[in-house]
Amino acid sequence: MSEIGNVFDKYSPLIISWGVQIITAIIILVAGLWLTKFITKKSNSLMEKRNVDAGLRTFLRSMINIVLKLLVFITAITQLGFEMTSFVAILGAAGLAVGMAFSGTLSNFAGGVMILVFKPYKVGDFIEAQGVSGTVQEIQIFNTILTKLDNRTIFLPNGPTASGTITNITRNENRRVDFSFGIAYGESYQLAVETIKSVVATCDKVIDEPAPFYGLGELADSSVNITVRLWCKTPDYWDVYFYMNEKIYEAFEKTEGLSIPFPQMDVHVDKLN
Repeated sequence: MSEIGNVFDKYSPLIISWGVQIITAIIILVAGLWLTKFITKKSNSLMEKRNVDAGLRTFLRSMINIVLKLLVFITAITQLGFEMTSFVAILGAAGLAVGMAFSGTLSNFAGGVMILVFKPYKVGDFIEAQGVSGTVQEIQIFNTILTKLDNRTIFLPNGPTASGTITNITRNENRRVDFSFGIAYGESYQLAVETIKSVVATCDKVIDEPAPFYGLGELADSSVNITVRLWCKTPDYWDVYFYMNEKIYEAFEKTEGLSIPFPQMDVHVDKLN
């Protein structure tokens, strides 16, 4: 028993010291993470009050959260007795290795900065990029979050998005709606155009400037196709699109001398003697 007591007396100061350091590190970690959450939330509220751009706000909120958490972990590890200079050297070497392994992540960060600086889109815009489309919900450090029309969520990496082609569908105030309406060969082109114009006149969401365009677009295999180009406010695009298709169909059905053609083939059989 005396030997055990001697061992305990010998190592108890070290155990107590390590225990205090570990408990202190845990307290720093817990308190630091809570404080990080509090500061991130308060900074976001402050940016909202000052009407900071929503895309910039989400980007800064994400960056503040990551930086503060990194500082908390460094402080907690330092409390355990690790030399700061050694830890920074290890962290730098690890950072270099991770950076080489995850160069795409760094490019995503750079892409996020480019998006915020050049603003090809902002929160609330409907865009097409990287083969997908949706409404921008957030612009984060590494990703842009979209919501598709069917309410699915898409995460776009900022690097390829910033360096690729981006179509911002809702950026401009007005948008053109294109149609192609077909009539059968032998039917009156002028009658068809007048019928289409009468339907356009009933749609109050079609704007006068730029003026609507009507023209003979194509002599197709089974139909004469009339090209119609209308302009409307961007939010009214789909209302105009569906309205015109429905009303033109009804108008052609009711107008004598007009019909909507369908693909057909004429077969001629010669009688052999």
